[in-house]
Amino acid sequence: MLDFVRPMKAGEEAEVSALLEVAFGGTDEVRLVERLRKAGAIAGEMVLPAGGVLAGYYALSYMVAPKGWLCLAPVAVAPDWQGKGLGRRMMGQLVAWAEATRAEIVVLGRSDLYEGVGFSRAKAELFETPYPVEHTMYYGPKSEAKALKLGYHKAFEGV
Repeated sequence: MLDFVRPMKAGEEAEVSALLEVAFGGTDEVRLVERLRKAGAIAGEMVLPAGGVLAGYYALSYMVAPKGWLCLAPVAVAPDWQGKGLGRRMMGQLVAWAEATRAEIVVLGRSDLYEGVGFSRAKAELFETPYPVEHTMYYGPKSEAKALKLGYHKAFEGV
């Protein structure tokens, strides 16, 4: 049984780390989240409980530039729960929040996963980014894209 997407609680860090490790098949994302937490760069961490375990997770961290923007990373769904719409459910909740707050969010990933919930690769094509622009997407209130430089927290280096 699925519960509501909710903020991660203190004490759930180890369970989130285990979810990230199994979902990504390694510890890169675990280390990223730990570095972001240690630096105080996380704006929020959300989980999706299911049947007494955490089936999904995502984090928002503060961008260095533009000021006020957020980076969505990582997003994870436990392998046993993949393909059942949990990622779309979590991203739908995030997009509703972003729309209500007029948040501006950048995500790196597969466009087929994020464009379906409202992120736009086309709006991000003019961004100068240290990561592949073809995998960079934007969600926010800006109706027209403009050229600007994206600055990620140093915790992302090496990921």
